[in-house]
Amino acid sequence: MNTEEIKQQGFARTLYQMTWPMLFGVLALMSYQLVDAAWIALLGVDPLAALGFTLPVQQLIIGFQVGLGIATTALISRTLGGGETGKAKQQGRLILLTGSALLALLVILLWWLRPVILNFLGAEEALRDLIRDYWSVWLLSAWLGAVAYLGYSQHRANGDTKFPGLMMLVVSLINMLLDPLFIFTFGWGLPGAAWATAVAFGISCLLTYPRIWRQGWINQSLQGLAIGRELQRLFGTALPAMLSQLMPAASAILATSLVAGFGNSAVAAWGLGTRLEFFSIVVVLALTMSLPPLLGRFAGARDWDSVERLLKMAAGFVIFWQLGVALIWLLLSQPLVGLITEEALVATRVEEYLFKLPVSYAALGVCMLMVSANNALGMPMRGLATSIARLFICYLPCLWLGAQLGEMSGLLTGALVGNLLAGTLAWLVYRQGLRRLRQHRLEQLPQQ
Repeated sequence: MNTEEIKQQGFARTLYQMTWPMLFGVLALMSYQLVDAAWIALLGVDPLAALGFTLPVQQLIIGFQVGLGIATTALISRTLGGGETGKAKQQGRLILLTGSALLALLVILLWWLRPVILNFLGAEEALRDLIRDYWSVWLLSAWLGAVAYLGYSQHRANGDTKFPGLMMLVVSLINMLLDPLFIFTFGWGLPGAAWATAVAFGISCLLTYPRIWRQGWINQSLQGLAIGRELQRLFGTALPAMLSQLMPAASAILATSLVAGFGNSAVAAWGLGTRLEFFSIVVVLALTMSLPPLLGRFAGARDWDSVERLLKMAAGFVIFWQLGVALIWLLLSQPLVGLITEEALVATRVEEYLFKLPVSYAALGVCMLMVSANNALGMPMRGLATSIARLFICYLPCLWLGAQLGEMSGLLTGALVGNLLAGTLAWLVYRQGLRRLRQHRLEQLPQQ
């Protein structure tokens, strides 16, 4: 779909058609992660705490895969906008090969550095063996999930969001069906949850990649492609995007180390609350996947008015939606927490998490949207600066200050304030970047 067709159909309708498949897909993935946590909670506090220590490293891997996915969407959509279909197919092949190899190296490195990571996070010695057994399988599942995600990104870059959404739903259903079987029936315990995820993502890869070949989105030959230049373009977009995505991982590691000072129950509650946060911002996550291909088309056409209209509409919707989600959590937090954990102290802290944090997700959603938009518009360094400012100027200092003033309760209040500050700052940074893009276009007009 080109820019004129998007305008004729209408921004709202086009964005809806691109977003709803991703919404159901991401919602399914978030659901299975919540179900994972619920099953693991039945094993006791220690397995749940072990899962909590896994979360920061999981975000690290997700940061790499999402950064590569952003580069895939940005580069291929702009190339297609320029009418270079053959080159886009070659870019797709190069990205998939390069990305899969780099992600494999990453998970091997994480396994090798496991003792160092756990020392930094403050994991108790009693949990080390449990975490080791879990990570040995979980890292395999994480790599398979990342490879599947690269395939989803290839679909989105070519304007297809329905198939990735369907695959996310399939992965979720398979994982949820296998969880009780592997964890309890086979008696595999915590590693059984990782095996369920590995099988689900393996099936997704087997379904996704043959379809990419059938659609003709990848050229079997790289002949004629300036590989060095394309890799430079890839990493010129991917590295800032990866770093933007890795900032939350780095932040999660630091935040978890702060929370660990309040005991295993605090880590367990923080891990559950963070998973519920992912569930809360599912619409934002879907928009960050569906919006960039549209922005890439308009950026290629230098239609900045349409870019501005599209982002204003998306940001306004995110604020309205997330405030509604906050109200729902306020009403449902107590009965929901009773379903996912029987530990009284963990339940109390999760309830406080849901009372304080969701109201700030509107600002967090705007921030996430602006980071995604900056990458799609060819301003990856601005997106990176936004992520750094969000976490290391707004979020973490507020988190630390809150912990000093009010321990765990104060830490949660600090997270709320940090998110509110981050959303405001992200919008201002994006607006400044858009003004510069407009000015650059005006400076080029006399030369045409």
